[in-house]
Amino acid sequence: MTVTVAIVGRPNVGKSTLFNRLVGRKIALVDDTPGVTRDRREAEGRIADLTFRIMDTAGYEDVTDGSLEDRMRQQTELAIKEADVILFMIDARAGVVPLDQRFAQVLRKAGKVVHLVGNKAESGAAEAGLVEAFKLGFGEAIALSAEHGLGLAELYSIVSATIDRKNAESEALEVGDLEEMPEVDVDITEDMLEGEGDEATLRWNPKRYLNVAIVGRPNAGKSTLINRMVGEERVLVGPEAGITRDSILVPWEWEGRVINLVDTAGIRRRSRVTEKLEKMAVGDSLRSIQYAEVVVLMLDATIPFEKQDLLLADLVEREGRALVIAVNKWDLIEDKNEHLKMLREECDRLLPQLRGVPLVTLSGLTGKNIDKLMEAVFKIERSWNSHVSTARLNRWLTGMVESHPPPAVSGRRLKLRYMTQAKTRPPSFILFASRPDVLPVSYQRYLINGLREAFDIKGTPIRLWVRGGTVNPYDDKSKRRLG
Repeated sequence: MTVTVAIVGRPNVGKSTLFNRLVGRKIALVDDTPGVTRDRREAEGRIADLTFRIMDTAGYEDVTDGSLEDRMRQQTELAIKEADVILFMIDARAGVVPLDQRFAQVLRKAGKVVHLVGNKAESGAAEAGLVEAFKLGFGEAIALSAEHGLGLAELYSIVSATIDRKNAESEALEVGDLEEMPEVDVDITEDMLEGEGDEATLRWNPKRYLNVAIVGRPNAGKSTLINRMVGEERVLVGPEAGITRDSILVPWEWEGRVINLVDTAGIRRRSRVTEKLEKMAVGDSLRSIQYAEVVVLMLDATIPFEKQDLLLADLVEREGRALVIAVNKWDLIEDKNEHLKMLREECDRLLPQLRGVPLVTLSGLTGKNIDKLMEAVFKIERSWNSHVSTARLNRWLTGMVESHPPPAVSGRRLKLRYMTQAKTRPPSFILFASRPDVLPVSYQRYLINGLREAFDIKGTPIRLWVRGGTVNPYDDKSKRRLG
């Protein structure tokens, strides 16, 4: 059974360092600057043979004034409510400070299982702080060094005991339910079974996950959209630009499909990014594009297709990811029909390498057209996974060459012999030609656009590799000659 472990504490005690240690890779931003983490972040943690859900949280600030720090505090308190066990982290070298004491009061009221963790305990300077931690009321603090991996054996015991407790609670609940459960008849149909006769078993149909990264310039409304989609204040929002720093993964279900939504930091032009933390946040956002399957590029309807928007779209294409353009704040536009016509014309003109890319207008604030956005996401995913048989490709290629033969170069005619699809995600094709090094780029573009139209793979990146070859391995006569 999966248990949820939340790491909490005041700013800059090392929560994200421990989170990265337990996850096994550096996915949370870490810096000496207090307050780097703002949202709660989740991932699968592991200690030896134990796996569990681990949550990193923002540093606790004792404020209730509606500020960014107040909203960060609320996110931390939500994590406390969801957790099965809490690791309350202090800085053992600094000892107990007033904010630690205030946070201890909050945790006692929460009624959760809390274990005190004294981080940065790799040196003798931490001994006094570990002793002082007794006054927080959670017993002896675990001496830990998140940076060096000390104290993980104690954390193993905590997680193991939590799993045992949850299993016992679950078994007790199941016994109680069975005593009161009425008998019911269930009709099992053939399509629900795997195998035949007495060996037939129920077929397990696992859900596929789809990773969708939401990217764009600061204040485009990415976090607001994600909160509206999942129906809760899952990530921080507000009028301040650049609230999101870490890329936050938020699982969400839509029409029976599990969607891993990834909220990312706003990406400004490189010349404007000067602070170290913003550089780290932007780097995290760019990595999210690499790991996504579908990228939703959010534009501000009032200032669409800025240079940075085009650079991001081009980056998504170069990374070979499926792209959907979402035009947010559509509720602020008055002449919607005229504005939409202008947007589509601009999109085709400015992004010819992604001709036919889906463009959806929406409002993250009201939730309007989220259904259309997801419809576009699923459609572009299908295009991204498109596969065309070699026979169909070569019939199409013959027609394309007859309609518009490749130009002669240095008085010699180019021969396009055959084409095959090498892979999907994105659709990638190999064209074999007599002189591949001189086939004009314009003719390759002609073929790519033809592929989009003929096989309905509009909007997704297409790769076309031109190779030399004199024999068609898909032709029976050629195979005999090769044999």
